[in-house]
Amino acid sequence: MTTADPIEQLTNYYPISPLILTAGQPTAEQIALIAQAGCDVVINLARPTSPNALVDEAELVAAQGMDYVTIPVVWEEPTLDDLDRFFAAMEANQARKVFVHCVVNYRVSSFVYLYRVLRLGADPDEAIWDLRSIWEPDETWSAFIAAALETYSQTG
Repeated sequence: MTTADPIEQLTNYYPISPLILTAGQPTAEQIALIAQAGCDVVINLARPTSPNALVDEAELVAAQGMDYVTIPVVWEEPTLDDLDRFFAAMEANQARKVFVHCVVNYRVSSFVYLYRVLRLGADPDEAIWDLRSIWEPDETWSAFIAAALETYSQTG
């Protein structure tokens, strides 16, 4: 008999490292699982109008003793400003255990891939496997990822 970690019940749950956990939208009840997993910070990349969004997510997270950061990324139009805000949030919390989510872990897997490659120096060819374990980015997101890689490689 195996005892799976309850956090693995979250939609598209995918741990990137001991300090970075990712998934889709948690339910109100699952917020407690995130805290039990030892997370200190929750970063939400979904919009408040996204499917299954929790109107009181900030309060639920705070009630569990975690910090909450929201960066509402428009699905059809991710921007480099969104990415900059994500990088800043990740860097401000780099020594803390962070749970990052959106609706189904598509925005998150893309942003985390870019963070790992552009900020942590991960090998793009290795990091892409974690992204593709969640989804194969569509045309909009593939173009966004390519633009981010090009922009940041030019500006450092």
